[in-house]
Amino acid sequence: MNVEEEVDRLREEIKRLGQIQGDGSYKVKFGVLFNDDRCANIFEALVGTLRAAKKRKVVAFDGELLLQGVHDNVVITLSPSPSTEAATTAEKS
Repeated sequence: MNVEEEVDRLREEIKRLGQIQGDGSYKVKFGVLFNDDRCANIFEALVGTLRAAKKRKVVAFDGELLLQGVHDNVVITLSPSPSTEAATTAEKS
């Protein structure tokens, strides 16, 4: 699996485990992602995938590196997809 595929899978898992926000984004705590069995089976290096997604501005979180235990309560925000943003904007009009 290449980096783009891993980032796409990460999007799916954040949507599955996270809470949708009013702006179409999703929020999930790092500990929830890290401790999920399905995520553990998909991602060999979850932290590396998160860093790659952050670099691509797919997700946002405080800090550069997340560690199990210490950063379990850090919130990871999945940016809304362009189609979700357009739908949200259309609803407000």
